[in-house]
Amino acid sequence: MKKVLITLATLLVIITVKAQDSDSLRFERLSLDSMFISEVEEPKGGELKPKILHAEPLYIDLIRDLGARKGEKEWNVGFGMFNKRDFNKYEALVEYEWAPIDRLGFEIEVPVTIFTASEGTPVDITRPANRIESLKLATQWTFLVSEKAKTSLALGYIHEFEFVDLNKLGQSELFKGNIYNPFFIAAKRWGLNYHTLVYTGPRIVKDFDMRREFSYEVHTNFHYMITGTRNFIGIEFNKEFHEGKFEAVMRPQMRVGLAENLMV
Repeated sequence: MKKVLITLATLLVIITVKAQDSDSLRFERLSLDSMFISEVEEPKGGELKPKILHAEPLYIDLIRDLGARKGEKEWNVGFGMFNKRDFNKYEALVEYEWAPIDRLGFEIEVPVTIFTASEGTPVDITRPANRIESLKLATQWTFLVSEKAKTSLALGYIHEFEFVDLNKLGQSELFKGNIYNPFFIAAKRWGLNYHTLVYTGPRIVKDFDMRREFSYEVHTNFHYMITGTRNFIGIEFNKEFHEGKFEAVMRPQMRVGLAENLMV
């Protein structure tokens, strides 16, 4: 009986220690999250306007952080590769974004698409032309930052001047049309780690001497931000309504910070 009591007492001590360790770890994580969020959101000495830390989607890139502060700026470089049946498609972009005043961001972007033939492609297959897609100019205004609701709302507009294909440069006009894309963004952080965001708006493509093509986009996002960092894992749902058809793409994604000013 004595041995049984000793064994039970030992188990109780182990369980208590583990519970304390678990509580300590949970408290440490909460402290890290709170400290990191405070560094981003709370004004230093009351000089900066408040902003909410949100996890932002990777495919549909926002113009600037929601609630951007004057003086913020950033260079971004992107690259993607698609293996089609008859050719390979490579996409790249360079963009610069900045905030000249609080909560107003601007962006300049130049995307490029290059096509190469796949191995064994028949000679009679026509490969798409390489092209600089467009000169993209964009702006985004965060008109609401609610610290209590951990919510940000923004309006924006993207205008793209579409270039002709590279093999037609010098043979015709430099631009072949315009793309008009006003949008609305609503983002909310739930607790310390969970983030949701909706990005929606119409997209109008108007090539010269062609009729307008109208589509409507709705992009929804859910992310979990890792404790004490801006690293996250999540999923982005890109949806488009076009000429009575509905298309949707699900994009799992992850962001990792390699340095204070470098993320992939």
